[in-house]
Amino acid sequence: MNSLETSLYFFGIIMVELSLLFIGISTIIGVALVYISDDKLQRWLSHKGVFGNILGALMGGLTPFCACSTIPMTVGLLKARVPFGPVMSFVVASPILNPIVLSMMVALLGIKAGIIYAMVSFMAAVLFGLILEKLGFAKQVKNVIVTGGQQNDAILKTFKDKLRHAIASALKDYRAVFLYLVIGVAIGAVIKGFIPQNLVINVAGPQNPAAVPVAAVIGIPLYIRATTAIPIGLALIQKGMSVGAVIALIIGGAGMAIPEMSLLAGIFRPRLVGALVGVIFLTAVTAGLIFNFS
Repeated sequence: MNSLETSLYFFGIIMVELSLLFIGISTIIGVALVYISDDKLQRWLSHKGVFGNILGALMGGLTPFCACSTIPMTVGLLKARVPFGPVMSFVVASPILNPIVLSMMVALLGIKAGIIYAMVSFMAAVLFGLILEKLGFAKQVKNVIVTGGQQNDAILKTFKDKLRHAIASALKDYRAVFLYLVIGVAIGAVIKGFIPQNLVINVAGPQNPAAVPVAAVIGIPLYIRATTAIPIGLALIQKGMSVGAVIALIIGGAGMAIPEMSLLAGIFRPRLVGALVGVIFLTAVTAGLIFNFS
């Protein structure tokens, strides 16, 4: 009975907290984005050298895209002749580094975890964008055409209109991730209430050096959004799993899930898709090890 009460309490508190964070942060970002046109974004990213990669990573980090919107945006940037390196920095940063993920990370795991996660993810996006461009992976882009695009926000003349549009968009995004959020919090609640702590410590505790790379490998083929993984990770950490292993699982799952790899295969050749998988794996392992030794 105590285990059931613990699980239900965990589910209720975490579900409310994450829901409010998701809707609130999404609304704030939505209002900010209506003031920035696609043309302006493309001009910013057209800077050559490391500055362009920094802007690409920032853009990916500040826009709460999922794979379904990241891919068309990526194609649009490439067709606008934005340099390949900044586009790759955007692709790497977009799924693993955004305000929603960071706000959840800080709220549930603490500000230190959020800062380290943001720094490692951002630096990885910048660095690997530069490396992929230097190694000539720009030749691995297919010639594709994507129709459609983002809604034209020119009709949103007043701040009230923009705010209303941002709230509606945030609620729409929340409905899209609601099921994944419920699943993640429910799994976390079961772990919190019913999984023996000794089991988690023995399998994935800080004393197991293989826990971080194994967690990253497990995360990559899973279709697990960060919003799903974070509450699961919180419960696992409370049961004794190392923070590094949890971070590796989150980055691996959120950064390169099977559906996203399928979408990327539509615009990139297999060599570049494989390179991106390797990038996410290295980022996940590096971040996990830094967490464990920090």
